[in-house]
Amino acid sequence: MKKLTSTTLIACALLFGFSCNQKQEPVEEAQEANEQTFEDTSVEETMDDLSEFMTEAASGGMMEVELGKMAQEKAQHADVKSFAQMMVTDHTKANDELKVLAGTKSIVLPDSMSKDHMDHITELRDKTGADFDNAYMDLMVEDHEEDVKEFEEAVNELQDPEAKAFASKTLTTLRKHHERAKQINDMLDKKK
Repeated sequence: MKKLTSTTLIACALLFGFSCNQKQEPVEEAQEANEQTFEDTSVEETMDDLSEFMTEAASGGMMEVELGKMAQEKAQHADVKSFAQMMVTDHTKANDELKVLAGTKSIVLPDSMSKDHMDHITELRDKTGADFDNAYMDLMVEDHEEDVKEFEEAVNELQDPEAKAFASKTLTTLRKHHERAKQINDMLDKKK
């Protein structure tokens, strides 16, 4: 009996220790690293805002590229495949520009996307054909609507001129993506 109790206690301790050591979400981890870098400096608040914008943008950009690659393989409609190619091309370019900008600002970006963004990939992974096309384009409309709002906010509120310029340039592209996504989504809705 003592042996069983000891084994149970050890197992519980190991499980507790394992759960405490779980890696937190990549975006939050990057934001915390950035907070520590700029803590107690004259630019702390400015850099916290910049870090939040850049880490979220990096995660969203990774999702757009990953979903675009998936859509190129799984989509059945030519317009959806074409849109997916545009997502891969444009978001890869923006992601690369963001990495360079973050490096010049000593901002750490996440090495993978947030759980929310990963959940979108998981949701679409099992869909096929027209079901995939509809779900992907619905998500692209919704996601780009949110992205446009976030980048507009960055343009209006960020203090860093290079970050504002990046946000402004990318905002133009995001608006085009949003409009094209709505067009394709409306066309698919008419075919339902």
